[in-house]
Amino acid sequence: MLNPLRRIPLKLVIESLYGFKILPFNSVSQKDRAVLEVLKKAAELAGQNANKKGIRMTRANEVGNAMEPFIKRALGTLKYKAEKPLSASGVRRSTGYPDLEFTDQFGRMHYLESKTFNIRNLNTTQRSFYLSPSADSKIIRSCHHFAVSFEMYVAGRSKKQNIYKCRSWKIISLENLLVDVKHEFNADNARLYSKNLVLAEGEI
Repeated sequence: MLNPLRRIPLKLVIESLYGFKILPFNSVSQKDRAVLEVLKKAAELAGQNANKKGIRMTRANEVGNAMEPFIKRALGTLKYKAEKPLSASGVRRSTGYPDLEFTDQFGRMHYLESKTFNIRNLNTTQRSFYLSPSADSKIIRSCHHFAVSFEMYVAGRSKKQNIYKCRSWKIISLENLLVDVKHEFNADNARLYSKNLVLAEGEI
């Protein structure tokens, strides 16, 4: 518990947990190259559309979620049907990895994660990818796992919120991503504030 596992291949984690493979991106494959071209166009279009009004957010770590609809619409404009992934129970879920699934022109399904980054933190140890094991996983097939990530910057202020805009984008293939396991113990409010633990309380 005091020595968490480190640098585990994501493809090994996915296969061990769910029995499905992360298919590697093949730069020689005409089909894979065609998908990459569409993803590049979608990233450009999503960034342009987001920049028209900017994304108003109080917290920078919520900007990635706000970019997701722009990506989804951009893929749709390019004739790629994108939606929330179908889980093992047959329900489309918003929370958890991955954010989206999309179908290419060859009828193949792919997974896509939405990310943002600050250029100043790009090469730091700040954690930016999370996968929580689930009994109702959204990973129900072997396919490519991509991420699209946008460099965001503060373009202005609106009342108490920052206005974020995109400066650049990256398309990432996740089959060779190395991940760590961080062990932690947790408790909910019902347990933390239970009567048998509270020693004293009062009003101000």
